[in-house]
Amino acid sequence: MTDRIELRGMRFDGRHGVLPEEATEAQPFDVDVVLELDVAAAGTTDDLARTIDYGDVFRRARAVVEQGPHVALIETLAERIAADVLAAHPALDAVTVRVRKPRAPLPGVFGWAGVEIRRERGLA
Repeated sequence: MTDRIELRGMRFDGRHGVLPEEATEAQPFDVDVVLELDVAAAGTTDDLARTIDYGDVFRRARAVVEQGPHVALIETLAERIAADVLAAHPALDAVTVRVRKPRAPLPGVFGWAGVEIRRERGLA
């Protein structure tokens, strides 16, 4: 049995993309992170130390998008978030990261461009 902690709809401003102007002008990136781990001990003891503090995960995702070095691909942002979260939290079995770019430079109307990855402990 795998339980999940979900952080959905986090929005951060970053300077990422293939085009030169994307490296200089901030744009929004929407990030979802799903943590897979057993939360039974936390649920029965009401003890934050027996789970993952999602505030820490929020701060880590924000740092990758807002403070990390410029990257061309949203795939790279997702990989960096997943790797950082897995490294910081040994209790995690797996993490799923979705990065969406609602203002991707496309020549038409669209909701967002995005990528979703899932990385398991020991396979990241």
